[in-house]
Amino acid sequence: MSISSKATAEVFVTAFRALAKSQRDEVLVRIARDRSLRQDLLDLATISDRQSEQSRPFRDYLSERRK
Repeated sequence: MSISSKATAEVFVTAFRALAKSQRDEVLVRIARDRSLRQDLLDLATISDRQSEQSRPFRDYLSERRK
């Protein structure tokens, strides 16, 4: 992520946090209703949760999945 992207993200997060709870809730509801944004958030949450896990070969994953 570039410095510019990080700065933009920080501005958005700061503005979001400054909103009243009802306004934050409305923003989150709109994000949740948008299928693409919702999936992006779920993907990012999964990545964040699993960051500490060790990687494994894709073939191992596939063989485990077939069982």
